[in-house]
Amino acid sequence: MARSKEYRSNVWIDWCPGCGNFGIISALYRALSEMGLDRRKVVLVSGIGCSGKTPHYVNVSGVHTIHGRPIPFAIGIKLSNLDLKVIVHGGDGDLLGIGSGHFVSLGRRNSDITVIMHDNGVYGLTKGQASPTLSKGIKTKGLARPNLQDPINPVALALTSGYTFVARGYAMRTDHLKELIKEAVKHKGSSFIDVLQPCVTYNDVNTVEFYDMRVYLLNEEEDWDPSEVELTEAFEKSLEWGERIPIGVFYKRRRKTFEERIGEQIPKYLEAPPSKEKITINGKPIIDREQFRRIFSRNIVRVLD
Repeated sequence: MARSKEYRSNVWIDWCPGCGNFGIISALYRALSEMGLDRRKVVLVSGIGCSGKTPHYVNVSGVHTIHGRPIPFAIGIKLSNLDLKVIVHGGDGDLLGIGSGHFVSLGRRNSDITVIMHDNGVYGLTKGQASPTLSKGIKTKGLARPNLQDPINPVALALTSGYTFVARGYAMRTDHLKELIKEAVKHKGSSFIDVLQPCVTYNDVNTVEFYDMRVYLLNEEEDWDPSEVELTEAFEKSLEWGERIPIGVFYKRRRKTFEERIGEQIPKYLEAPPSKEKITINGKPIIDREQFRRIFSRNIVRVLD
C-alpha cells in the first residue's frame, strides 16, 4: 500500500485555517493510498472556487477547468481513456449553480465518474454570497440580508438525475469520509458524494458545532442497506434535515454505464477507445474513411463525398 504522503504535491495549501476542505483532502489522500491506485491513472478535475484548487494539491494528473464545467471535461477524459479513474471536485456553487445542467446530465448518462461536492452553502472564494444549497431565510456573515431563494437538495437531485451511487459525508469525520470516497471510486457508474464542509470564514450558521450536534451514521445507526432500498425510500430519507442529518450511502445500484452503452453501438470501443487508437504512421495522420463514414452517418451527421 502506498503511503498517503506520496499523493501530496509540493504546492502550498492556501485554504483558510480551519477550513473543512482540509478534512476532505486528508480523506482523499488516505483513500487513494489505501486503494493503491497508480497515480498515473488517476485524474482530478475541478472548476472555480476554493475546491477548484484541489488538483494542485494532489500528486496525480489534474485539470483545473472553468466555472461550472468540470463535469463535461471529466466525461471527455473518461470517454477517451477508459483505464482512468476520474474524480471531480467542485463546490456547491460551481456544480449546482452554473454547472447544474452538467450535473444532471452526468446522472442521466451514468458515466463511470466520481463527483465530490464541497458543500458549504456559500461562494467562499468571492466573499460569501449565498450558494444554491443555503437555506432560505438564513443570514450568514457574508450576506447583507437573509437568503431569498429556496435551496437545492444535492442528494435528492442526484437521486432523481440517475446517479447510481449517492452518498453524503462530513468533512470533520475523515475516517468515515475516506471510506465513502473509496466506495464511490470503486463503484462502476456515476457516483456522487455531497460533503458537508464548514466554511469558517463566511458561513457562521452551518458551523462545526452545528453539524457535530446533528449528523448521524445512516448505514450503521439505522441498518440502512443502500443496495436494497427503493429509490423512493432513498429520496424520502434525503429530505431529513433538521435536528438530525444523515451521512452515509443513501442509494447504490449497478447499471450499464454510458461507456458500456457506447460499446454496444461502436464495435471495439471498449477494447480500443480513442486514447489507444493510432493516429499517425511515421508521422502521417491516419484516417479510416469508411469507419468515419459509418459512425458519423449513423450517429451525428451525413458525410457527403
